[in-house]
Amino acid sequence: MTTIPRRRVLTVWDLIFYGIVLIEPIAPVPLYGVAEKLSNGHFVTTILIAMLAMMATAFSYGRMAALYPAAGSAYTYVGKGLNPYLGFLAGWAMFLDYLLIPLIQIVWIATAIHSRYLPHLPYAAIAAIVAGLMTFLNVRGIKTSARANKLLLAFMSLVIGAFVILAVRYLFGGQGWGGIFSLEPFYNPKTFDFHTIRIATSFAALTYIGFDGVTTLAEDAENPERNVLIATVAVCVFTGVFGGLEAYLAQRVWPDWHSFSNLETAFMDVCRRAGGVVLFQAMGAILLLAAFGSGLNGHLGAAKLLFGMGRDNVLPRKIFARLDKRNTPTINLWIISLVAFSGALALDFEKCGELINFGAFLAFMGVNAATFWVFVVIGREGRKRKFFGDAVIPIMGLLFCAWIWWGLENAAKIIGGVWFFLGFIYLASSTHGFRSPPTTIDMREIQTDSVH
Repeated sequence: MTTIPRRRVLTVWDLIFYGIVLIEPIAPVPLYGVAEKLSNGHFVTTILIAMLAMMATAFSYGRMAALYPAAGSAYTYVGKGLNPYLGFLAGWAMFLDYLLIPLIQIVWIATAIHSRYLPHLPYAAIAAIVAGLMTFLNVRGIKTSARANKLLLAFMSLVIGAFVILAVRYLFGGQGWGGIFSLEPFYNPKTFDFHTIRIATSFAALTYIGFDGVTTLAEDAENPERNVLIATVAVCVFTGVFGGLEAYLAQRVWPDWHSFSNLETAFMDVCRRAGGVVLFQAMGAILLLAAFGSGLNGHLGAAKLLFGMGRDNVLPRKIFARLDKRNTPTINLWIISLVAFSGALALDFEKCGELINFGAFLAFMGVNAATFWVFVVIGREGRKRKFFGDAVIPIMGLLFCAWIWWGLENAAKIIGGVWFFLGFIYLASSTHGFRSPPTTIDMREIQTDSVH
């Protein structure tokens, strides 16, 4: 039988647009208040520092995607580029992220509704309703459509565009050009501290989570060796510059970050000051819709990952590999829902974000190390080594990611470390002391379900 090759139809601009949709133009907005507090008013600086690490890491992802176009995950890149056991541990770290995506969205939605709209309704009750609604919709097989996501993206772009215009008008009307242009969001000598910046950068890096989804389209991309690399780096640059602009204007409109009534929804206060109640309500609406859509997809993606791990005997097959009449992993959906609800009661938005970055940056470090190993230590047959692209950039990415990872709060390191240790114990046991190959974790089918 003749195999018909897949048509490569996606241009570099298609890939860039896809990456921007995954990350979302409002990525820094939910982080704004907490990030301003952690950085002492230097959220813009932390976004730009994190961008350096993400650009180098995106370069490494692009290089590895050209070698393994069907994979699209740090799990495969580390497993094939370095070592299958290390690949399993990278997958285990990513598994934690997939579990946390619905949790962090439930936390943000419940906090926003409780603080802004229904303060008399207990936070726990709102979190239970949100988790239950996500579970009900996914059990019924109801997903957000591509058309709905495009409409939401258009609405986001419209509201963010309105914010930029109204914020500039507000600043110019009150202070002239001096209100618009200032170095304070980048460097305020009264509050700048390197240790604080490192901790805050670890949180601000959440802005970029999801950029690696571009690599899942490598099989369908024109000239993937060039275009996937360009697209992943371009998405990180766009996110850093545009996200930095949002944070910069917000900091200029409301420079006194100490006075926010609620850190999780602080950007909505900025919108009220810059554009009145209409902008406030519009921003609130898109944030809630985007968070719920991301949580809904993340919930389903985590359930599918549990199913795959049950099917492949990484987890007990009798529990996790069961499907209902709709071919839906209902038991897994309820398990994820209970975990997310319990976590929403125990963790705040900041701690959730730190835990997500614990797993993500371990995986990022692994991809950078794998890129260096494959292109420098092993080398590619018939290809001359290029010192800067093959060695310098991956090492820079590895060191930047390690610096950001090390800046995580101790609580995140402890909880994440326990999770990682459990994965190590399982790996050692299932491979009879590392004498047999590790079990495969197939993450390809959920790469685009669980995005930021």
